[in-house]
Amino acid sequence: MHHTVVERELEMRLILSPERGIPVPARLGYRSDDPYAAHIAFHINSASPVTWTFARDLLVEGVFRPCGQGDVRVWPTKVDGRSVVLMALSSPDGDALLEAPVPQVSAWLERTLRAVPPGTEGGQLGIDGALDQLLAR
Repeated sequence: MHHTVVERELEMRLILSPERGIPVPARLGYRSDDPYAAHIAFHINSASPVTWTFARDLLVEGVFRPCGQGDVRVWPTKVDGRSVVLMALSSPDGDALLEAPVPQVSAWLERTLRAVPPGTEGGQLGIDGALDQLLAR
């Protein structure tokens, strides 16, 4: 079975205070063989990137309205007249607030939604075919 990969490099900002942030190169990733998940790899000064995985639906909704709870919260806002999406990430290692430009995130999300439209994610997993094989025995 052929799987689609949708990636986008972009520069996010790690918000350190209301007045200060630092650029963080990142890669948005989506794979049709993991259709419910969105991945963000942050390329910080380390040997390997730090990757966060969460529901694609959370990011889709977060571009339009506040959503999420616990470890990942996402909401849209304006900064200096620009539309951005903020992501609050929490882990045992610490918390981070990141800002990403809405146009770049939305364009990437649209590509993922064309690759695997909402409501068709389950069909990408091959569960029905595996079940048919199992029950045929």
